[in-house]
Amino acid sequence: MRKRDNKAAFLFLLPWFAGLVLITAGPVTASLVLGFTDYNLIQPPEFNGLENITRMLGDQRLHHALGVTFEYVLISVPLQLAAALGLAMLLDRGMRGLAFYRSAFYLPSLLGSSVAIAVLWRQIFGAEGLFNQLLSVFGLTGRGWISDPDTALSTLIVLNVWTFGAPMVIFLAGLRQIPVMYYEAAQVDGASRWLQFRRITLPLLSPIIFFNLVLQIIHAFQSFTQAFVVSGGTGGPSDSTMFYTLYLYQRGFHNFDMGYASALAWLLLIIIAAFTAINFLAAKKWVFYDD
Repeated sequence: MRKRDNKAAFLFLLPWFAGLVLITAGPVTASLVLGFTDYNLIQPPEFNGLENITRMLGDQRLHHALGVTFEYVLISVPLQLAAALGLAMLLDRGMRGLAFYRSAFYLPSLLGSSVAIAVLWRQIFGAEGLFNQLLSVFGLTGRGWISDPDTALSTLIVLNVWTFGAPMVIFLAGLRQIPVMYYEAAQVDGASRWLQFRRITLPLLSPIIFFNLVLQIIHAFQSFTQAFVVSGGTGGPSDSTMFYTLYLYQRGFHNFDMGYASALAWLLLIIIAAFTAINFLAAKKWVFYDD
């Protein structure tokens, strides 16, 4: 009877295992091997040792893409988490229609990385877009926010901040887990709201903040659709929206330089792993668990 149950379990696990090997493990292993080759998708790959790695060191456009991506991650993620936490605290005050507002604010997270939203964003921040029309109401003159190298990246940062719904829902769940008696005791002692936030909310919510921080950093490093649609796949204007993933895509599918693109993909994996490891090490200093 037990052997029969085991066979049934293995049978149900088989589709998952086949997907893991064919869709995830197989391509990941193949990209690692291709990272040490010269491969143009047409001719068989040729082993070139560490040439792709040394090529990265002198690739100025890669260095620029890294700078753009770091700027995007380091600015947009803190702003997004701050917006998510602020709104979660507002919704946590027992306002009417909580389910509606929670769904309404979560919706952009579902659509944020879609092509439709990116197209909409390009229309809003274009020279004749809705944002400039709004500025004209106040007598202000706008500009082509998407076509200006000084502001194009900022519009994508705003787009990422706007998709704060997913971390907001997680913050809201975390806030509901903090015992009310802590705040009641603080109020009896005369603590201000700011002091309650610093001494009660932030420490008890720190595991949730850490969780959201790690997830959103990984997500931001992988951003692609917004920059691809807004810039028409060029990373322009003047490479101001040249995200790392967009540059990787160009090398692999525009230049048919798949060996180098595979090496770039593994560099991105190492960068994300390094940021995650740093976050886990730093978490020992500021994340508190209520034992």
